[in-house]
Parts: sequence; C-alpha cells; structure tokens
Amino acid sequence: MAFSCLSPLPLSLFLLLLLHQPFFSTANLHKTSLLRAEFLSHSTPIKDTPPTRFFEVTKPIELPKSKPCSYLVLQHDFGYTYGKPPVLANYTPPSHCPSEKFSKIVFEWNATCKGRQFDRIFGVWLGGVELLRSCTAEPRATGIVWSVEKDITRYYSLLMKNQTLAVYLGNLVDNTYTGVYHVNITIRFYPAEKKFNSYGSNSDSSVSEYHSPADLILPFSRDLPLNDGLWFEVENSTDIALKKFNIPRNAYRAVLEVYVSFHENDEFWYSNPPNEYIEANNLTGTPGNGPFREVVVSLDGEVVGAIWPFTVIYTGGINPLLWRPITGIGSFNLPSYNIEITPFLGKILDGEVHEFGFSVSNALNVWYIDANLHLWLDSKSTKVTGELLKHNSLPLVFSMESDFKGLNGTFFTSVSRSISSSGWVKSSHGTFTTNWIQNLSYSNSMVMGNNGNLQLVNQTTHFNDSVHAKMPSSSVYSSESHKKFTLYLYSNYLDQGNGTSFSLANITLGFNEKKSEAVGSDLSKSSLENVQNGQGYIAVKNHLVFRGLGSTQQVYKYDGNNFCYFRNVSSSNYTILYDKVGNTCKGRTKSHLNFGLSSRQPFRARRPFLAPSFLDNSKGT
Repeated sequence: MAFSCLSPLPLSLFLLLLLHQPFFSTANLHKTSLLRAEFLSHSTPIKDTPPTRFFEVTKPIELPKSKPCSYLVLQHDFGYTYGKPPVLANYTPPSHCPSEKFSKIVFEWNATCKGRQFDRIFGVWLGGVELLRSCTAEPRATGIVWSVEKDITRYYSLLMKNQTLAVYLGNLVDNTYTGVYHVNITIRFYPAEKKFNSYGSNSDSSVSEYHSPADLILPFSRDLPLNDGLWFEVENSTDIALKKFNIPRNAYRAVLEVYVSFHENDEFWYSNPPNEYIEANNLTGTPGNGPFREVVVSLDGEVVGAIWPFTVIYTGGINPLLWRPITGIGSFNLPSYNIEITPFLGKILDGEVHEFGFSVSNALNVWYIDANLHLWLDSKSTKVTGELLKHNSLPLVFSMESDFKGLNGTFFTSVSRSISSSGWVKSSHGTFTTNWIQNLSYSNSMVMGNNGNLQLVNQTTHFNDSVHAKMPSSSVYSSESHKKFTLYLYSNYLDQGNGTSFSLANITLGFNEKKSEAVGSDLSKSSLENVQNGQGYIAVKNHLVFRGLGSTQQVYKYDGNNFCYFRNVSSSNYTILYDKVGNTCKGRTKSHLNFGLSSRQPFRARRPFLAPSFLDNSKGT
C-alpha cells in the first residue's frame, strides 16, 4: 500500500469517532495506526468560519532584491488518484522572464482542502528528479490552506531544459472520505543582480565552479509510466533497490542527494520493540525488528554512505490534534541527505555501466527511497581522470540490552559507525583531492510499563559529515555538518472502568545542526536549534471518542553570518496562543536567547502529562 502517510482521519474538539475496538496493550502507536481505517468523524462546520492556515515553522528563504517572475506550472484537484498514474505537466524554461540568469529559484506548493481525509505522502519530480517529498495536511470541515516553499536553486541546470513534471498524491474520495486536495504549483525565478554571486565572491573560477549548482542531474527513481510514486519501495531488511547508470567522462565532482520516508509497519520505527519481546509475549500485529534503522547507499555493491534519518512525524501521527495548525518538523518538507561521491569518480569515469543500491537495515514495510546524482562537468575537457585513494566502511558497532518480564521491561540500543573515503580527480581546473567522512552515533532507551500500555522512548542521533576538497597549493571547498536529532515520547493507555478509557501522549522533537562552509577564502557558519514539544489526549467511552486535546509549543532559532531568525509559537486545538518572531542578529534581548527550550537542555523523561479532571486517573500510572 503506497497511498498515505498512514495517519488517522481528522479530529475536532469534542469530535465523535466510532471505534471498533479500544486502544490496546503494547506499542500504542502501532495499534492506533491499525485503527485508522476504522475512524469515522461527524464534525459539523460552523457557518462562515474561514479556513485554517496550517504551517511548518522554518526560516524564510533568503532572497535577492530583484523582482521575481512567477511561473504557474501545475493546477490540479487531487480527488480519487490512488492507484492511478502521476499527474503530468509539460515544463519549459521561463522564456517570459527578462533575465537569462537567476540567482535564486523558489518552488511553491499551495493547497486547500475541506471535509474529511487521511494525510497523504506525495512527491514532485521534474524529469524524474525529485524536487519535494511532503505530507498533506489533514483537513477539517471548515477547510484548511497550507503552503510549502523550497529553495530549488541547486536544480538550476535541470530547470533550464524542457522536462516533464510529475506529481503523485494518491488520494481516496468516497462518501466517507470527502477531502479533495486543490493544488497550485508555482516556480519563482529571481533575476541575478549586478555583481551578485550567491556562491561566494572568490574570483578563482575553479573555486566558484566547484561550488556552483551542478551541470547535470541524473535521476535514480522509477521510470514512467507508473500507477504510483516514482520512488523505490523497500519492504524488508534484505530488499535492495537498484538502478544502473553511466556518467559523462568529464565529471569532476559528484554528490548523491537521497530522499527517504517511512510508512506502514515502520512509520514509528523508533518505537518498535525487539523481536524477542514480541515472541515471548505472543504478540500479533506489533511491528518489531527493534528501534534502529539505517539507510545504506552502495556503489557497485560497496557501501559508500549511510543515512540515519530524522524522525519525521506526519500530520496524523500519534495524535492528529498535535499538528493543527503547527505541523511536525519536516512533515511539509522532508529533509534530503547528501552523500559525497567525488572520491569514487576514479572508479566510474570509465564509460561503463555502474549501479547504485539502496537498502534499509532492519526494515519492515515500507520505505520510499529515491535519489538525484548531481554532477559537475569540465566544459574544457572531454575526459577527466581520477583515482580512489582510500575507502573505509567499518561495520556497525551495535549493542542491545533487554530486561523484561511479561509485557513490562526496559531496552537500550546503542549503535555507531564511521565511513570515510578519499580520492583525486584531474581536470582543466587542476587536480583536486577530496576527503569525505561520516561519523554517526545513536542511542535509544525504551521503557514498557502498565502491562505494556505505557511506552517511553528517549532517542538521540548524532549525524556528522564533512567534505574537504584541496588543490596542491590551496583549499577549494570545505563543508562540515554536525546534526543532532532528538526524540522523546511518552504514550499511555488508561482504563478508567465503566467502558471509559483514556489515551495520552507527550512528544518532543529536536532537529539541531551546526554547519560551516568555506569556498576558497570565504567562510560561512550557521547554527539551527529547532525544538518542538506537544501534549495531547483522547478520551473514549463505549467505543466513542468523545473528547480530545492537542497542544504544541515550538522554538526555532537560526543564526547565520548575515541572517538570523527566531520564532517562538504555541497552539492548542487550531488556536495560536502566542507567536513571537525576530530576524535580527544583534540586539536580541536576553529573553530571546533563553526563552523556551534549546538543544543544550534537551527534553528528557519528565513528569507525564496528567489526565484532565473529568477523568479519574487513579488507575493510571
């Protein structure tokens, strides 16, 4: 099944949902997802209520002062589109724009929906190259609107050619699921300003060309025609998505950009218990294989990079009321991940056919994966030479400790890995030696209590990589990224007696990154601290959900060389409680720097969210 993010249908305050069975025992998140197809909502719109604007908290795109020219690429209503081919549109470069060169290109997705509907995963491809992986917002009876903006300047060469745009959003519409997604896709082109160089001011052409957008982008996705998305589907731990390719022999740099999303039995992979726990308790319908997942990228059968993904929670995940109107980190614009292939050019510049492979350690169905290979070409040469000097891909260092009795217990998983490679290429720009290093570490502690109805997950992932490209006499390019992904989850089911039950969840997501980039002598640094905290509950009586609540708080702080952005926002059941925004790098007050939460004081296991007063939680924890 490849049609949705597998998230529940919309919930409104004091909503009525028909449940065919109560929330039940272990792995509550997975049990909830199994019930999604059983939910029925009976909310009634309030007359003249305007649609609600949903949004993901992120920094605005830094734009030049030039006036953009906009290009409406697609306008379509996604009704019953599940199991049907992607929607296609002919794309031609923007001949109506007055400039021949652009310093910034921005993709914009605008959508509206009204009624009742699942959340849906969707993708946008241009010439088979994925531009955006996203999840739809779940609508309400009064309607919703949302937008996604993404800087797609890195796809410059692709956007200057005639292409086919493909959008897959598999939706179902019937008497129950009434939401139709009305979508506009626009691309905005910002003409280059005089003396404007978005890739650094260094006059050395070899430096600027090394850092400029790629000259050619090859897609590693499935070919049309399809009745699904263009992504590959990885369904288990032995499944490998493979695609053959060859590249022009004058390529002097190569970067593989990988898109990843997880669904169905692995949507909440970070909360999956180990198989020994499932087997010992004779559990059925509970996804296992433990809480660790790794996307492995191979070249001709040899591991060249790894991705330890951020734990994106889709717009109906855990408790849908948490994501209205503030959506989960990354859910509207899922992150892509870069693997430096330049050190391996010496092996693939031979004119022969080679093969990339994508697999997922411990995977259950289903993971959607595809990739784009960005290639920089030497315009003054038809053949570049190179050599792989060194490559080390050490096996995972993996440990798991389990201590459980019956349905209660504790589990601790720890993993680390290091991958490094080095190689040189010789082109008309000179001889470059590129070093690529990945250092990754992961820990997950999990507690099962309350006879398996309570689950606590505390997970931290360190995902660090660096690229250094040098000529014999100078440094050409250097980039370092230190990412820290944090997740805290508290989920509990409480039986109140008399046919009444209560399900609550606390969650914290953290996406923090420190980056530095040097292009010749120009150095830029940035830091991002993005922390989101949510609390929600659902109360059930006689199989009817009669009350629910979701509250979310988020603090987003970005500091760059010349641009800063701060936002502190909170919501509760569709209502914004406060929203503080700042964009100055100097003169921030002390409260701006210290207000809310930061990665230096991450959320840990804390006092659980208490049941509201209308329920007696004396039989809870």
